[in-house]
Amino acid sequence: MSDSVVRVLVADDQKVVREGIVMLLGLLPGIEVVGAAGDGEEAVALAAAHLPDVVLMDLRMPRCDGVEATRRIRAAQPSTEVVVLTTYADDDSLFPALQAGARGYLTKDAGAEEIARAITDVRGGAAGLSPRIQRRLLERFAAPSAAAADPVPTPAPGVPSALPDGLTAREAEVLGLIADGLSNTEIAARLFVSMATVKTHINNLFAKTGVRDRAQAVGYAYRHGLSHG
Repeated sequence: MSDSVVRVLVADDQKVVREGIVMLLGLLPGIEVVGAAGDGEEAVALAAAHLPDVVLMDLRMPRCDGVEATRRIRAAQPSTEVVVLTTYADDDSLFPALQAGARGYLTKDAGAEEIARAITDVRGGAAGLSPRIQRRLLERFAAPSAAAADPVPTPAPGVPSALPDGLTAREAEVLGLIADGLSNTEIAARLFVSMATVKTHINNLFAKTGVRDRAQAVGYAYRHGLSHG
């Protein structure tokens, strides 16, 4: 892992929670807190001013909620990743946040190690999802209604015609590795290809499937039986 410092912006409307998170992050190696916002509008403004690597985002905030703030930050600064840190893990909170561009999602019972890992994961190109959230995604996409709505057979190895949305066998393999939680570097090592090749496959499969980020790609992979898990 790189020794470079990850610059983090914290957004939470509760002052005591916000200050506690800032204090916690300040104790973690490799993380620098560059700002703290009390609502979504301030988060968007501070993200534009400081260009953080990662925003740790609450969802329920005044003026502009976390979902809208996430959408605006990701649109303005695509290189800034967002990890949601919230009390809520219901579908009405989870899925809009992921659709807005959040790459990580944690509940506020997460410990320091889990928060640090999520920040590092999203900075490295992986999804920073808590085990609880990963299970919820699996449950959602394994639900009978989801399977009945879009029945797609498990693709046979090396037979592109069996794959959805025109994916090639290699693109489906890369998608499965993303669903397994591998970063681009790990995928390149696993497949013995360059990082540039991995990025090309990911760009192609994102375009074909219509997903916008790795979190959506994970859902797509499980929904279409392309995960290796």
